[in-house]
Order: sequence, then structure tokens, then C-alpha cells
Amino acid sequence: MKSPAPDEPPPASADAPGRRWEPAEASPGWSRRGAAAFVRKTAVIAEMDLRKLWHDPFELATRAIQPALWLLIFGEVFTRIRAIPTGDFRYLDFMAPGILAQSVLFIAIFFGIAVIWERDLGLVHKLVASPAPRLSLVAGKGLAAGIRGLSQAFFVYGLAWLLGVKLNWAPQALAGVMIAVLLGAGLFATFSLGIACIVKTRERFMGIGQVLTMPLFFASNAVYPVSIMPGWLKVLAHINPLTYEVDALRAMMLRGGSSLYGLGTDFAVLLGGGALLTVIAARLYPRIVV
Repeated sequence: MKSPAPDEPPPASADAPGRRWEPAEASPGWSRRGAAAFVRKTAVIAEMDLRKLWHDPFELATRAIQPALWLLIFGEVFTRIRAIPTGDFRYLDFMAPGILAQSVLFIAIFFGIAVIWERDLGLVHKLVASPAPRLSLVAGKGLAAGIRGLSQAFFVYGLAWLLGVKLNWAPQALAGVMIAVLLGAGLFATFSLGIACIVKTRERFMGIGQVLTMPLFFASNAVYPVSIMPGWLKVLAHINPLTYEVDALRAMMLRGGSSLYGLGTDFAVLLGGGALLTVIAARLYPRIVV
């Protein structure tokens, strides 16, 4: 019996009469399709969450109050008294990137409470039962938090410019700031989602969120340099992801800014930490409906 040529499809057998022959080279295409589907579903989840801003834009105005108070009161006062050594920068210039990172942190760290609300409304049950992978559900929430963080960046940039902060307006610096904000917000939002999946109630989540926010902020280089910290606080600062976000923002946001750890290290910590927390939160996500 003559065997089929190498390039010809094998003949259909009796037990699989309608089976199509697929060449081995089709698998990379399927993987690309899977990646495209993942991105599309992630974008849909993010868009769904961002619709809330369209219906309630007042939230953006209320979110802008806190960074304005820090820059206008705390920043201006400490710039005048020169109590904290900040090298060649005025204290207000040094502080502006830290306040942007703080604003992003405060938005993202309470992002998990929205999932608890959605659980109580029955929306999470529908999402978990949908064909969308859990990773898309969590990544979409992280992306939505990042876009909300970008709205804070526009406000902080505008106020910092009015206060005379020496900002770096180079396109590559602005793009780097946007990426750092997106990664930082995504990291803390997925961390928040993981906590929400464990505690499952709004009251417990609010208590944990308030306990975590201030230590993360003050155990970082947001409002004072690492060099003046006591030894034990330096250790906490070095393992705090907010420190690396502030370090990247300070290097790119300010004219003449530089990174203490190196931008490669800063972005690696933010990207790696965010990816790890996204996977962990995706594994925990179904638990919130139980």
C-alpha cells in the first residue's frame, strides 16, 4: 500500500470521518489568538470598571484633594524651613513624585472593596461563571486602577507646575512616568484584590486597608530620602514596592532627576511584583463568591 506523501494530509479513517487535518505549524497561531483573546477580555473588564467614572466623575475631584493638601501645605512649609536634606532639589520638587505615588497607592489599595460590593450585588458570581479566565478578571481590575492613577498624574503634574516644580517634559520621561504609574497601581490593586478575596467583608477590608496604607507610605522614600532613615526603617524601605515606584518617578519626573536603584531595577520590581500578585489574586478570586 502506498504511504501518503509527507506534505499530504492523512486519509480520514472510518472512526473519524469528518476530522480535518491541521498542520503542526498552526499551533503558534492558536497561541497568538489566545493571547489576543486574553488582552481583549482584560480590556473589557477594565472598560466595565471605568464606566463608573463616566457616571460619577465627582470621584476624581475628591481624589485630588489629598495630594493638593500635601503639596500646598506640607510641601510649602517644609520647603521654607529646610528641615529635610534633599540634595540639589527643593523639598517641594523632591516631594512631588512621592505625592503622585501616594495618590496612586491610595486609589489602588482600596480597590478590593469594589469587588466586595460587586459580590454583594451578584456581579462577581456572573463574572466567575463567564468564559473569561480569572487572570483576565484580575488583570482588568489592575488596568482600571492604573488608568485611574493616570488621572491623578495629570492633576499632580498641573499643580506641581503651578508651584514651580522643575518638571521634565521630555516625551520619553512622560511615557516612563505613565508606565510607572500603571505598574504601581496594578501592583497595589491586585494586592488589594487578594486581600478582599480572603477577608470577604467590607468592614474587615477597610480596617486592613487603613492599617496598610500609612506604613507603606511612611516606610518609603516618598517624603524623605532613604539615607536619613534609621537602619530598621531602611530595611523596610528596601522591601517596600512603593519605594521603587517613587524612585522611578523621581528619576523621570524631575529635571536632573536620578534613580537610586536604577530604572531597570525599579521597573523589574514593579512588573515582577505585579505579575506575581496578579497570579495569586487570580487563584484566590473564586473564593470571594463562596
